[in-house]
Formats: sequence, structure tokens, C-alpha cells
Amino acid sequence: MEFEKLQEIISKVLNIDENEIQMDSKIKDDLGADSLDVFEMVMGIEEAFDLEIDNDDVEKIVTVGDIVEQIRIATNN
Repeated sequence: MEFEKLQEIISKVLNIDENEIQMDSKIKDDLGADSLDVFEMVMGIEEAFDLEIDNDDVEKIVTVGDIVEQIRIATNN
């Protein structure tokens, strides 16, 4: 569930096909996101999932799977 919603958000921000986004895709290296893109993604994720991701945790995100894990942590608190 989280992954499909996340694919949609990332796809819109980066203007890429959802099928290009995999759990092990690196946000910057594989998907081509820059710092502003990451900021937009985090804002979209926070809104879509009604949660807040700490800035320190955002800096640790490398892959799409890392974002899914942050969503799971934030929604279980």
C-alpha cells in the first residue's frame, strides 16, 4: 500500500513512469532527484500519509525502500 502511493508521489515530482520506481531505486543516483525534488517528495509524502518526517531522517534516505521504512516508523508511533 505505502509503496504504490509512494510510487505515485515520486512519479509526479520527478515526471517519470511509476514502473521505473523500485524499492531499491536510489533517489538521487537512479531516479535523478536533486535536493529540491527530495524536499517536494517529502512534503507530498507527509501530506499523503498525514505524518512528519524528521529532517535528520530525511538526510538518511538513500533508496525508495528507506522512505517506505520511514513511513512505517512514523505511522506506528
